[in-house]
Amino acid sequence: MQNLDAEAFKTKVFDFETHKEWKFAGDKPCIVDFYADWCGPCRMVAPVLEELSKKYAGKVDVYKVNTDEQQALAAAFGIQSIPSMLFIPMTGKPQMAQGALPKETLEKVIGEVLSVK
Repeated sequence: MQNLDAEAFKTKVFDFETHKEWKFAGDKPCIVDFYADWCGPCRMVAPVLEELSKKYAGKVDVYKVNTDEQQALAAAFGIQSIPSMLFIPMTGKPQMAQGALPKETLEKVIGEVLSVK
């Protein structure tokens, strides 16, 4: 898992300042977790994401964006509540989910949305 600031996000995921249409910059599907340190549900989902990042190492990148520190980035994606997770497949549009999703749901999304087995 890797924390991203706006600059890293633009090179690893999507340059939201340059492109109007979605253009994924990564080389494998990814999950972007928008969180804050003070958020209880965010702290609950963090170890699950850590575990999944190890299980799917080399297949899925897991990124974290601190919404308190990266307010412009959070605003660019319309983050209203946290945790919010952006699931980004190699092709097609990303999908957003809100709330502390259980591990089983995250694994289902990794398989179905990100097409990773």
